Amino acid sequence: MSTSKRLYWIAQFIGWTSYASLIFLASYADDPKQIDAIFITNIVSLIIFGIVWTHTMRFAFFKLDWLDLRLPPLIPRVLISSLICSILIAGSTTFLSLMIDVKENENLTTLNVIINVFAVLVLILFWNSIYFTFHFFQKSRKQELNNLSLESSRNEIELKNLRSQLNPHFLFNSLNSIRALIDIEPSKAKVSVTTLSNLLRKSLILGRENLVRLDEELEMVSNYLELEKIRFEERLDVKMTLDAEINDFMLPPFSLQMLVENAIKHGISNLVDGGEIIIETKKIAGKITISVTNSGEIVDESNVEKGIGIENTKRRLALQFKDSAEFELTQSGNNVIAQLIFKTQN
Repeated sequence: MSTSKRLYWIAQFIGWTSYASLIFLASYADDPKQIDAIFITNIVSLIIFGIVWTHTMRFAFFKLDWLDLRLPPLIPRVLISSLICSILIAGSTTFLSLMIDVKENENLTTLNVIINVFAVLVLILFWNSIYFTFHFFQKSRKQELNNLSLESSRNEIELKNLRSQLNPHFLFNSLNSIRALIDIEPSKAKVSVTTLSNLLRKSLILGRENLVRLDEELEMVSNYLELEKIRFEERLDVKMTLDAEINDFMLPPFSLQMLVENAIKHGISNLVDGGEIIIETKKIAGKITISVTNSGEIVDESNVEKGIGIENTKRRLALQFKDSAEFELTQSGNNVIAQLIFKTQN
């Protein structure tokens, strides 16, 4: 038996027993002599018939799908069914009382029957209000859990799709670097293939994770830059200023990698004399900042913003960090600065 069913039967027993106990106490206070075997039988029958007919009413609610109705059409149905149920309970107990004690018929009046039905009706309405409130609460809670589950599944699928888009983005950039070396310097191309193989192996490992350590991301970026320096040679100068205390910080995989790729693709590769890339990680005033600065200019910011790497990074930050992370792309003199900014609790 489920927890909800167990609670239902417990509530049924306690509710009707409490109601019968109040009648018993009221009758005893009025005249203790009327408490006899017949009176006790009537009290017990009230409990039994109350449980039987209200349970039958509940069964009808399920069969007629009233539990899925909105309040306007539900209210009149509940009022009518409550009245019918109260008549059945009052009628059943009265009939049994007459069968046990024929003399009771002499004291039975229409007013007594109406009062009895009305008293039971008040109780049934109270019973139904509690029952439907509990049901609507359970339904609302279940719907909320379903919504959370759907949102979680949707976010997970979206994150996987974003990563699957990002990995080819990284692969194509690397293959372009190797292609430029094949005819000019085959030996360096071979070294580049080996380096790329190591990078792909690492990317496959990190790509299975939703978050990776900053030092793991930096290791992959260093290998990537080593590959790119083979192609750019003296045209690419790399500097790193790293805060070792935040190496354990968790961030989306390939997020820093994407910033470095864009710095080379949209910055260094467009400059005849090449340029400089500066990677900096720091923690100041409750914020962790990971920045990539490269020589160059944002020629068409709208097109850059629409790049698959940047858009995916923004979307992953929104999914995984909500309002606690942001991406910024700014122009500072002759340099472009791309930053990942994460808010921390301390």
